[in-house]
Amino acid sequence: MAVTHPAGASKREIEVLVMLGARLSNADIAGRLHISVRTVENHVSSLLRKYGVADRRALGELAVQVQAGAPVPGRLTGLPSALTTFVGRSAEREHLMETLRGARLVTVVGPGGMGKTRLAGQIAGAAGPSFPGGGAFVDLVPARGGYVAQAVATALGVSERPQQSLEDAVVERLGESRSLLVLDNCEHVIDVVAPFAERVLAACPRTHILATSRERLGVRGERAVPLGPLPLESDAERLFIDRATAADPGFGADPVVVAKLCARLDGMPLAIELAAARSATLGENGLLAALDDQLRLVAGGRGVDSRHRSLRAVIGWSHDLLDGEEQALFRRLAVFAGAFDLAAVAGVSPAGSSRGAVADVLGRLADKSLVSVHRRGGTARWRLLQTVRAFAIEQLDVSGERPKIQDRHLRWAADVATELETRLDGNEWYEEFDGVADDLRAALAVAPEGPGELPHRLARALAHLAYSRRFLMESLGHYRTAAEQAPAPGEAAADLYAASAVTHAIGDGQRSFDLLLASAQRGRAAGDRRATAIALSQAVTAARRLSSTAVPHVRLRGLLDEAASAAGGSSDTVVVARLAEAAAWAATSDRYEADPALAEIAVKAARATGDPVLISAALDVVATADLVAGRPAEVRRVTDERLSLLRAMSRHDPHAGPEIVDTYRMAHLAALGVGDLPAALSIGGRTMDDDLAGNSYQSAALLITPLVLSGRFDEALRMAGTAWDGWLRAGRPLIRSMMPPMAAVALVHGLRGNGEGHALWRSRAIEVIGELPPHSTFVTMVDARLALHAGRVEDAAALVRQTYNSIRSWSPPYSQAVGAELAVVAKLPDAPDLLSAAERHESAWAAACTARARGRLYGDTAALTAAVAGWEHIGARFERASTLLLLPDRAAEGRRDLDALGVEVPAQRV
Repeated sequence: MAVTHPAGASKREIEVLVMLGARLSNADIAGRLHISVRTVENHVSSLLRKYGVADRRALGELAVQVQAGAPVPGRLTGLPSALTTFVGRSAEREHLMETLRGARLVTVVGPGGMGKTRLAGQIAGAAGPSFPGGGAFVDLVPARGGYVAQAVATALGVSERPQQSLEDAVVERLGESRSLLVLDNCEHVIDVVAPFAERVLAACPRTHILATSRERLGVRGERAVPLGPLPLESDAERLFIDRATAADPGFGADPVVVAKLCARLDGMPLAIELAAARSATLGENGLLAALDDQLRLVAGGRGVDSRHRSLRAVIGWSHDLLDGEEQALFRRLAVFAGAFDLAAVAGVSPAGSSRGAVADVLGRLADKSLVSVHRRGGTARWRLLQTVRAFAIEQLDVSGERPKIQDRHLRWAADVATELETRLDGNEWYEEFDGVADDLRAALAVAPEGPGELPHRLARALAHLAYSRRFLMESLGHYRTAAEQAPAPGEAAADLYAASAVTHAIGDGQRSFDLLLASAQRGRAAGDRRATAIALSQAVTAARRLSSTAVPHVRLRGLLDEAASAAGGSSDTVVVARLAEAAAWAATSDRYEADPALAEIAVKAARATGDPVLISAALDVVATADLVAGRPAEVRRVTDERLSLLRAMSRHDPHAGPEIVDTYRMAHLAALGVGDLPAALSIGGRTMDDDLAGNSYQSAALLITPLVLSGRFDEALRMAGTAWDGWLRAGRPLIRSMMPPMAAVALVHGLRGNGEGHALWRSRAIEVIGELPPHSTFVTMVDARLALHAGRVEDAAALVRQTYNSIRSWSPPYSQAVGAELAVVAKLPDAPDLLSAAERHESAWAAACTARARGRLYGDTAALTAAVAGWEHIGARFERASTLLLLPDRAAEGRRDLDALGVEVPAQRV
């Protein structure tokens, strides 16, 4: 079956798409792909966004194209659906299309009501086929300054991952593909949009941005295209007649009168549409007279452009023609930042208002073009255009009702958010949250400061929803806001405790530690000894588990004593478990060690709680103790148990997030530590599929090392480009876990005789950690392995010493095994002793390597044959082929296999 990857979709998303085409349920897909139902739901939601379709059925239709091998072009998600015809602007369209082909940032500039959004939608739809990477049309009207990245990420279907900001996720999604991003209505968030656009343009060299704004963004390379009114005696009149006919199919007017009307309205499209909507009731002559009267009222206004005055006049005139019921609803709608449904309108209406009555008035406002309606998948949503909303806000202020309506809006938002929380395990909350998120944020932003039940409930629920939506930094901000607005110190303590879990999942250890201390302080203020003891215990644990935190040991001991004092001998199983876990971590002054006996006590206490999160955390203490003691097989056993606990952890619980992320990381390293390459690949794949831990350049990097060690060189090289580009786009952070995969790529190039590629990737392996440390690293292993492959022994003694100068990590078994074999080939006098030391490692990879070294040292064919079997068992193709060269009767097979891998056999080895 031919499968074409639609632009922007991952390999796993394509697998999900194909199964949707087979009409499989989420549960069936999860079972076949060995992933969680939650992960399938996320893939489905992502596909809906990326391809701009309404439901699973439409995705199934796309799957038919994919299965048939037909190309599925990249789609622009979020393109506004037009319910009316587009009139005029042919010259502007042609000019904009040409400008967008030559410039990467084009801004359509003009005052409100000029039709910038409609024109941008036309251009985006027409230009779409030229951008196979797809993209998105992003309406920034409802976005506040801090949520521009959220708006773009929502449209693109991406979210944050640990140690990856939302902007990084957006940049990674756009990547190198030729994509189009339309940023509509930028003026009110221009200070945020401008640097965001600069970042995208710099990091994504083939992405183009089309923006609309009342002013230029002021970004280097920007091409501003002014948009003026529709030309009179042509497009302006055509628009009026089109809209008037839509309102009254029997409309027929004197062209001279229509021309005068359009002239009075300065050719402004929005003003013309509003006036035309009234033509059915007033007729063109009545319209003309009414407009003349209204324009005289605003003619004396100062500081306002004449065109703005004419637009304001027609909006005011349209408003004045409304009856009292319509005017009341119109001004209430001003509180909505984005689109709203009928339930939302009912929520801000007076008590006792029936939905039927509200729907009737809303329909009348839509008929008069003061409210626009959008339908998708049978669901209707309404909104006020930005210019119209500004007028509605003025009317709300004049009425004196604004505080009352905002309070209703706040209550509606809190109720919606808390109701959505109850449905996080279902399939529909994700889309519903995206539809109301801007209004939930807006309601919280204008809520009264200080403690309050409604703002606290909204902030806490919004924090939880944002976490589940994987807007991690936003979630953190809302939890902190919830703490500030908590009605009581105990509630604030819980909010800060949740905030610390989010920062832990993000990987910000110091902030997690500080928030836990703040939570403990609020717990004391509330007289809650349990909460205080747990928060202080967790602070000790966080300081030791997160490498980004540096807290003196004496302070940790003091905090542990405070926690024990607060607990007061409590028999609460959670308190006991958290205290035991902290005690095991704080027992020694070495931050990378844990007390083995206390670790076992911690596990026993955690098991008594039955909480998989607490059990996993305690098992990590045991694994650390085993790592220090040099027992990789035990580390592997413990991390396997942690993996088994993941099924029982809620993906919506912030406290589970750190354990989910850490479990995948440690299980992957544990599999590498015992040389189980198939398991390392499997765990890396699971990490990529996980909606919290995966789908970032770091999770892609996890796969590179086991791919190289397995001899799957071409796959590793493809993955390397993704990982490196992602690291660059993330701002080049120093990350230790990125060094082994970069060094592994250097190994591939070195084995293939590409000296330039080897030097480049070796330097990158050092760049991602800042400098090469004095102890052995995976770079050392690569240097030794290349020397061994080429038979270069002149510097063997120094290189071998370096391979044995190791610290506690997963890589020493590899370095020392290769070092021992290099010592044998170089005939170093201590080669037998070095080999015996390397054979003590509990690693299948090291065992096969040292068996080969022993075969070389003693001419032992049985040992070489055992090495071949060892390599076959773990799927190490290159090492197997290299070993076959040492067996005369199988050397030809080895040469063929190396040739298939693109590896040249050095002359001295033939």
